[in-house]
Amino acid sequence: MAEVTIQQAGPGVTVQDMGRPGFLAQGLSRGGAADRLALFEGAALLGQDSHLAAFEIAGSFLSLTASAPVRIALTGAPMRAFCDGDPLVWQASHALPAGARLEMSGSRGGYSYLHFGGGLAVAQVLGACSAHLGAGIGRMLEAGDRLPLGRERGSVAGMSFDPFDRFDGGLLRMVETPQTQLFPQAQRERFTETVFRKDARGNRMGQRLANDGDGFGLQAGLSILSEAIVPGDIQITGDGAPFVLLSECQTTGGYPRIGTVLPCDLPRLVQAPASAALRFAFVTFEEAVALERAEAKRRADLGKHLQPLIRDPHDMTDLLAYQLISGVTDGDDLERKRP
Repeated sequence: MAEVTIQQAGPGVTVQDMGRPGFLAQGLSRGGAADRLALFEGAALLGQDSHLAAFEIAGSFLSLTASAPVRIALTGAPMRAFCDGDPLVWQASHALPAGARLEMSGSRGGYSYLHFGGGLAVAQVLGACSAHLGAGIGRMLEAGDRLPLGRERGSVAGMSFDPFDRFDGGLLRMVETPQTQLFPQAQRERFTETVFRKDARGNRMGQRLANDGDGFGLQAGLSILSEAIVPGDIQITGDGAPFVLLSECQTTGGYPRIGTVLPCDLPRLVQAPASAALRFAFVTFEEAVALERAEAKRRADLGKHLQPLIRDPHDMTDLLAYQLISGVTDGDDLERKRP
């Protein structure tokens, strides 16, 4: 069986898939990839199931070799990637020869993903391959680790796509929680008008947010009973700072929750660099359902938008539209630029 051997691995490199739902009653949260969208993107690039396990690199570095030829895909937060010293394009798929050394480093933060054709064939625990560090399932990867690869069922590589724009912060849409109306209206309005940034205190369990103004909170906050919580919930902690729960969050909590970020917007939070501005806006439940359905359709159609990294001139019916020789084109671009 083909396998990969880890040469170097920084902190925060783990095996992740879509996680293990269905264990909240046993005190185990879903876990899985911090940026689940990146798994869908990798699956589209390699033409395979999005539930296959991949490597998640949390702002760190990784180098490895494969014992056999393998297809890979690189998604999530962009990094510098090299195969035997030759640079590789991010947000794309590539074919690596057996024994080639793949090196990745230089992420500005966020979560990066390395996918393999056939996925990682590591043993499942409770129906998933994901490491869940908070629950003591799995561990971070180390130099010398050898992991088996799954059965390769495809052959196409050298494909790319335009990723969903989620690497510069932006708007996070949220729905109300059972405690939202306990916050005074003026405080809810101030929350949606405030510009936040990611605090240094953040991991796969959750992300603390910082702002320049006063904090938020409830006088009755300490009397709220503990109840079930999920990724996306925005807890207001004792110091008034918002804390957005992520994939490895606990299953119950007693901090008041001012809102819950839509699952389709969570990638924008986890991939935002520390300096990026983040803002919140409430949407109705009906609007949230429509947004989630639209995102599910967009994910399902990702494979229809792939483009080859190097286009074959025989397949380019609009060849003269490309500036191939001394800036010469068919002239249509000049017409479009005229007022």
